[in-house]
Amino acid sequence: MNPSAILETKLPGVEPMSRGKVRDIYDLGEALIIVTTDRISAFDWVNPVGIPDKGKVLTQMSLFWFNQTADIVANHLISADIADFPEEFRSHPDQLESRSMLVRKCEMFPVEFVVRGYLTGSGWKEYKEYGTVCGMQLPEGLVESSRLDTPIFTPATKATDGHDINISPEEAARILGDHWANAASEAAINVYNRGREIAEAKGILLCDTKLEFGIYNNELTLADEVLTPDSSRFWPADQYTPGSSPPSFDKQFVRNWLETTGWDKNSPPPPLPEEVVAKTREKYIEAYQKLTGRTDL
Repeated sequence: MNPSAILETKLPGVEPMSRGKVRDIYDLGEALIIVTTDRISAFDWVNPVGIPDKGKVLTQMSLFWFNQTADIVANHLISADIADFPEEFRSHPDQLESRSMLVRKCEMFPVEFVVRGYLTGSGWKEYKEYGTVCGMQLPEGLVESSRLDTPIFTPATKATDGHDINISPEEAARILGDHWANAASEAAINVYNRGREIAEAKGILLCDTKLEFGIYNNELTLADEVLTPDSSRFWPADQYTPGSSPPSFDKQFVRNWLETTGWDKNSPPPPLPEEVVAKTREKYIEAYQKLTGRTDL
């Protein structure tokens, strides 16, 4: 029997600043408390059924990667120990333990830093037609899932409807200014390369990832989540064959099932059945255990 999913935090006398697709965020003035729930979204819709322990997996994986990349770039983490939280939060460990972080409040960039190390998804579709990814020319003769020896930075912005819009590095520089755009893109590629190296040693390929940066005390700061199955595409190395699309450690079971339901993707989605929830939970936990070497949550 799987544990129950936590779909939203309910803390008496404390209201979140915002509830995103996955996270509930509380404003403490100079800092934030970010709680990662078990909500799951697909095709830009949050499902009414959650994935038990998903929020714990995302939080614990982010903590692992913050530690692994701290020498590359500063991050927003203050503490993940709820003993360090204000009293009104400490008294609710059932909702917060292992799934929450006390973090510095950064001035966040309105650009997402996407790094691609393999040719798949929308990048593969564009390459087949134009030989480019986000307008960047790639070598001829690549196939689906080809490894890119030099990862590429393909920034994106959010539209008002929540969809990501790919932009050029030059456009990112116009939005952020050359200094911050260059610093963040370099840090993003270095974080990706560190993650790729560590993951490969554990039998997992880091296909691509999306990172978010901001400024804290005039210093570039890595924020939000890092190299999780929600922000990244992970493939099992032993199932990787160039020319095909390997299975991934993420919400693919959810997407695949939704595609079979006749759902129009323009209205609330049908609730996930138990078997899809169970398989998705297994994938998230498997990715966490393989990458971190830990079995606890």
